Amino acid sequence: MKIVSRNEELLGDALSLIPQSSTRTSQSSHNKLIRFEDISAAAFKIQSGVQKTPCMYSRLSKQYGVDIYLKKEFLQYTGSVKERGVLYLLTSLPQDQQRKGVIVASDGNFSMAVAYHASELRIPVFVIMSTSTSPARVKMCREYGAMVISYGTTAKDSQMHARRLAQENGYLYLEEEDSAVYLSGLGTVGLEMYEQVPKLDAVIFPAGGHCGLLAGSAAALKHLNPRISVIGVESESFPVLQQSLKAGHPAEDQACSNHHFYGDVSGLCFGSNSLQLTGKLVDKVVAVREEDILISMLRLLEYERATVDAEGAIGLAALVAGKLPELKGKRVAIAICSGNVELHLLQQCIARALTLDNRVCRFSLVLSDCPGDISKLLEILAREEARVLDIKQERMFVTSELFSVEVTCTVETRDKMHTAQLRNALLERYPTAAWTER
Repeated sequence: MKIVSRNEELLGDALSLIPQSSTRTSQSSHNKLIRFEDISAAAFKIQSGVQKTPCMYSRLSKQYGVDIYLKKEFLQYTGSVKERGVLYLLTSLPQDQQRKGVIVASDGNFSMAVAYHASELRIPVFVIMSTSTSPARVKMCREYGAMVISYGTTAKDSQMHARRLAQENGYLYLEEEDSAVYLSGLGTVGLEMYEQVPKLDAVIFPAGGHCGLLAGSAAALKHLNPRISVIGVESESFPVLQQSLKAGHPAEDQACSNHHFYGDVSGLCFGSNSLQLTGKLVDKVVAVREEDILISMLRLLEYERATVDAEGAIGLAALVAGKLPELKGKRVAIAICSGNVELHLLQQCIARALTLDNRVCRFSLVLSDCPGDISKLLEILAREEARVLDIKQERMFVTSELFSVEVTCTVETRDKMHTAQLRNALLERYPTAAWTER
């Protein structure tokens, strides 16, 4: 890799206002300035422990008028980009601490990465999870090699218990934060993007509360080529990063009613290092709707065979929503950073996305309860090439004339135009047909 410029002054200035005190207990080098050399050292040290994931041209490019390259970080062993920061963090620990072990209190991607890589490095690892954690997450964490302990009904209960165990037994309590070591590990994504995609115009990363990937990668990319535009994307429901940048400090606690869908995207802004780096090095932060994220998940599943969660799909959602018109015709890399979506949630998300994309529709109409009338309706649907997903008949609670039946159909179509064509054909034959609006 050829170094085309040196911007250490920019990185140093970005962190010049960081306070020199911290209440976190997990790492010692909280406020060390992150330099390009730190990210390069991290890349060298973790190269044998994490995947160098592909950054591939996407078929979605033609659909959105942008040359899209997808950095498939969901292909990491635990399905998350956080393995990079975690592995560099664990390998940087003193040997005596590695012998004693580490402890985490989380049910997210960070704890999964710690469980796997600590086990691989033969570091004793304990994970405290609340009793509300899904059984699938608990099972997966145990399979990675961690000792999992269920404690408390909330995340705060688990964290307090983990801190107490760490103090009593000499474990190191790890908590996801924005130490220079962790950010340097995450920043290796930016290095790989720059190497894998020549002549990049822009890169898009998930933002939200945990913006370490955005900040660390921006530090690497801006050092290598300051002309590359770095963009962060967060949810309109939880614009944590935008609020924090506006206030000049990490945002206060926010209610998070839909955290199972949003995951770390809806978390709190966890540190000044990431915030200062983002403010200095990131060109733009945009917010997208939940509907755009769902459709993005659907597009990635269909076109890339990539099963991702909201955090993994949110970068593409900015293009789906048309939030970045200035990127038309440009060469853009997007970090698809997480694929840990639970099966029951995936099923709900895809069903909802198909409806939002006008590819599943529902209508009701009243027919005479005579032989052949249902058959005629099905003939129209077959002629219009609509696939029937469900059909129900209601006789008892119909308020129209006697010997009539209300039929409710759920059908699948190709796209919005096909749905409109089907609707017109049905209204021509059944003028009273009622469509259920999404």
